[in-house]
Amino acid sequence: MTDYKNVKYKYPTVTLSGATEGSPAEGDIWYDSGKFYLGTSQSFTGSWSSGGSLSAVKRMVAGAGTQSAGLCMGGEVVGSPTYLAVTEEYNGTAWSSGGSLANARAGPAGAGTQSAGLCMGGKNSTYPSVTEEYNGTSWSAGGDLNTARTGLTGAGTQSAGLCFGGNLSNNTNSAVTEEYDGTSWSAGGNLGTARRYPGGAGTQSAGLSMGGSDGSDSNATEEYDGTSWSGGGNLGTGRYGLTGCGTQSAGLCMGGYTSGYSNVTEEYDGSAWSAGGNLATARVYLGGAGTQSAGLCFGGNTGSNSSVTEEYDSGPGSYDELFYASGDL
Repeated sequence: MTDYKNVKYKYPTVTLSGATEGSPAEGDIWYDSGKFYLGTSQSFTGSWSSGGSLSAVKRMVAGAGTQSAGLCMGGEVVGSPTYLAVTEEYNGTAWSSGGSLANARAGPAGAGTQSAGLCMGGKNSTYPSVTEEYNGTSWSAGGDLNTARTGLTGAGTQSAGLCFGGNLSNNTNSAVTEEYDGTSWSAGGNLGTARRYPGGAGTQSAGLSMGGSDGSDSNATEEYDGTSWSGGGNLGTGRYGLTGCGTQSAGLCMGGYTSGYSNVTEEYDGSAWSAGGNLATARVYLGGAGTQSAGLCFGGNTGSNSSVTEEYDSGPGSYDELFYASGDL
């Protein structure tokens, strides 16, 4: 019998475009990870679907958690501005009220999980350096940031947090990186390029920073190793006010602003970004959570505030699975 185990066509993360290795076309059969697949004419690009709306429209929110256990904190209502202390929790279907922040603010950074969250920095009538920790019910005071700023980005966990970038009270961009040990913040290596409102993902020892504003709409990506930042693959679309989630080797970023509100989604493989499925609602200053294969975004500004939540599924896309393979056919 024919031995199909040596067929190594793997499904791609881009639109199908021909019967070449790594890009199967309709009717192709290929083998990957113990299974045989039949190619279809559909795209393997990820896609967004509607989730439950936030309780209120808002922008400049912070996010943390997962697609089925998300956390949204802080933000502002455009026009007033009204700074918010509101916390909302997502269960994969709908948002519900959580414990309010002690310090209402817009543009903070978030990290951690729904039951062990972290919120730091931001702005209200001042630029507070406060950090707050969430236990799934209520917020309590954590150690203050060494550098107060808004428009910064967070990653990691409550006991091993990371924050970087931002906008200082004198309206200059920051390259500052800080690391949290569950009690206090200490200085980490500075970003290669100071910028405000970048997207972020990853952990304290493997962080990812993408985009932001450095005086222009940046497409720069930087990777953190726990000590210093180094250059990664550039975004396909430079923008600021985007959000990110996932890991350094499997990152996701979405939304932002570049000559208009952006619906662009991109996926990172640890070296380069590729196009993902577009958001249904283009927006800036949105919150994000989850992973590359199960992302979550919410809130933001579309010209007016948004309560829209969207959920991302990166694939592997549309295909027909034939059967498991344990040996020769």
